[in-house]
Amino acid sequence: MWDQKYATDDYVYGTEPNDFLRQQAQLIPQGKVLCLADGEGRNSVYLASLGYDVTAVDSSAVGLEKAQKLAAAKGVTITTEVVDLADYDLGEAKWQGIVSIFCHLPPPLRKKVHANIANALAADGVLMLEAYTPAQLQHGTGGPPVAAMMMQAEELQQELTGMQAQTCEELEREIVEGIGHKGTGAVVQYIGNKA
Repeated sequence: MWDQKYATDDYVYGTEPNDFLRQQAQLIPQGKVLCLADGEGRNSVYLASLGYDVTAVDSSAVGLEKAQKLAAAKGVTITTEVVDLADYDLGEAKWQGIVSIFCHLPPPLRKKVHANIANALAADGVLMLEAYTPAQLQHGTGGPPVAAMMMQAEELQQELTGMQAQTCEELEREIVEGIGHKGTGAVVQYIGNKA
């Protein structure tokens, strides 16, 4: 599905980073950053431009190929890995930052990934996450078509064991990210440190 979606010369979600990430990236300590479900690479390329050592993972080889092209065009280097998050080992105390921007997964897989984040972060590590909430279904401006794959603040607090939230709030904001996300969006934003 994602290979097909990304099989266009255009960048479906644009080439600029997510606004929430752009505003908050400085909270991630310098070092290694993992970008989950990073698709065409707009967020990983941005973080690499700030000096981070970035690994972008996604299930789409087509998306990550475009990520490498974007990195080359911007004069930065990123590591890309085609992975299925169901089988991917996040590692242990490995990352200064984990970035999850619109990484919408089926609930059992999402819970599994979230349960491993604190262990994967270094002692000073930060998780930065933005996702659509079920209220997004009323807007129809992007995101999965089913509420179960969306996230809510209370759920995140429960799923992200071993994390201390600095920010965890639901809000509506204007999102302009290529043709894929365009218009008012209902989102949850989370920033947390390893507890």
